[in-house]
Amino acid sequence: MATPSHTFIACPYCDAKVQAKVLAEKMYPASEECDPCKYSFVECTNCGSVLVGFSEWELGDYGDSGWGTPTRQWPEPDTQLHSNIPRPVRRSLEEAKRCMTSKAYMACAVMCGRAVEAICMDKTKSKTLADGLEKLKSAKIIDEKLFEWSEALRHERNIGAHAGDEITSRQDASDVLDFALAISEYVYVLDDKYRAYLERKPKKKA
Repeated sequence: MATPSHTFIACPYCDAKVQAKVLAEKMYPASEECDPCKYSFVECTNCGSVLVGFSEWELGDYGDSGWGTPTRQWPEPDTQLHSNIPRPVRRSLEEAKRCMTSKAYMACAVMCGRAVEAICMDKTKSKTLADGLEKLKSAKIIDEKLFEWSEALRHERNIGAHAGDEITSRQDASDVLDFALAISEYVYVLDDKYRAYLERKPKKKA
């Protein structure tokens, strides 16, 4: 497979997503733990800084496929989403992160809402965000604090999804993205770790 001449990546020095020249790539085939992936050694065409990016092979919603947009591994690496988080949730979270980098703050909030909607559909089969969040709380999949965060996220999602005079600020978008990431980690990562911990511990005798 030919190495592409350019790609897009978030440059920490330019504080923006920039076009970067691909200098070298290293690809890895699929394994039991992960999908096909690659590391890219690139140069920002704006400031000349050298960056290292990481990409996964992604399947689109309509049968298309291809390499995802690289996330920065060095310097100042982007936070990687845990593999336990399902692909539909991860896809929306990654899109939200790209919107944040591009300063599309309302779009970021909308994609965060989409990510939590995907969690609701996965865990409760609910097709609406409000109903799904209530069911997540009732089933004790999320606690009261996470439910409050989710309600704040839903409010910001509605600002972006519906016409009106309200806007989503940079700080609001950053907070909502943090909420969406925290909820995803709690539901799919921390809960699994806690269950595994309980299974390892010997049961106390009555």
